[in-house]
Amino acid sequence: MSEPMRWGILGASNFASKHMGPAIHAARGAKLAGLATSNPDKAAGFLEFCPDLQVFDSYDALLTDPAIDTIYVPLPNHLHVEWSLKALDAGKHVLCEKPMTMQADEFDQLIAKRDDTGLMAAEAYMIVHHPQWQRVRQMVQDGAIGKLVHIGGRFSFTNRDASNIRNRAEVGGGGLRDIGVYVFGAARFVTGAEPDEIAARVRWENCVDVFADVQAEFPDCTYSAYVSTRMHPYQEMLFHGEAGVIRLTAPFNAQVFGEARIELHQPDLGVRVERFPADNHYVLQVEAFGRTVREGAEYPCPLEFSKGTQVMIDRVFDVARTL
Repeated sequence: MSEPMRWGILGASNFASKHMGPAIHAARGAKLAGLATSNPDKAAGFLEFCPDLQVFDSYDALLTDPAIDTIYVPLPNHLHVEWSLKALDAGKHVLCEKPMTMQADEFDQLIAKRDDTGLMAAEAYMIVHHPQWQRVRQMVQDGAIGKLVHIGGRFSFTNRDASNIRNRAEVGGGGLRDIGVYVFGAARFVTGAEPDEIAARVRWENCVDVFADVQAEFPDCTYSAYVSTRMHPYQEMLFHGEAGVIRLTAPFNAQVFGEARIELHQPDLGVRVERFPADNHYVLQVEAFGRTVREGAEYPCPLEFSKGTQVMIDRVFDVARTL
C-alpha cells in the first residue's frame, strides 16, 4: 500500500479547525502532518484531534519542508492566489479555499503554473464531491424531469460582525464571493453550460455586498437565485423541468444545515426522496484530490471549471444595479 499523502495547512483558520482539518485527518490516503501558524494558541484545536501534528511558526517553513506533499490554503480571499503560487513553486500540490481568485483572469496564472509544474491545483469547491450533486447531475442529464426549464437557488445566513473577514472589503469579503459560488457553480455543474445573459441587483453595506438577486439565461433554461449574509439561514436548489421537479434541501452545508435529501416530484409517482445522511463532502474532496494525484483520475472541478464560476461572479458585479 502506498504511503499516505502528507498535508499541511497554511494558517489556523476556524473553518480549517472545525471542518477541513478533521476531514484531511479522516480521509483515506491522507495524513494531516503540518500546520503553519505564528500563534501557538490557535494550534490547540488541531492538536486535539491530531496530537502528532507538527506546528510550524511560519508559512514559508511549512512550504519548504520536504516531508509535506500538499498544501491546503484557507487564508483570507485576497491572499489565495499569492500563496497558492508560492506553494506550487515550492513543489507542493495545492487545494485552496474558494474563491480561489478575486477576478477570473487571475486563474490564468494558476493554470499556467499548474501546467508548468505538473502539480495538482484546485479550488476547494466541495459540493461537487457529494453524491447528492453527482446524482442530480445524472438525473437532469438523463431526463428524469424532462426538458429542464428553470433553475432556482437560495443561500443565506446572518453575519453582522464588522470584524469578520466576510464583512471586510479589503480582504475580499462579501456574499457573492463567499456563497454566490455555490448557487452559480451548482447550476453550471449540473447543466454543463454557461449563462448567456445576466441581470442582477445588489445591496451593499460598507462596500461589501450583503444581498444579491440574480437572473440569467442559460442556453436551454432560465435561472434565478439570491444570496445574502443578512437573512435567516436558508438554502435550497430547484431544477424545474417539463415533467418534474428536483429539490435539494441541504445542497451546500450537508449535515450542518440538515440532512442532504433529493426530492423528485413527478405527477404520477408523487414525491420520491433519496437521503444521504452520512456523506461528508470535505472528506470526499480530500480523497478525490488524492486519487487525481496518484492515479490521474478525472477531477470534478478543475481550475477551468472554477474560473467559469468566477467569470459569472465578475459579470454579476459588472451588470448589477444597486438596491
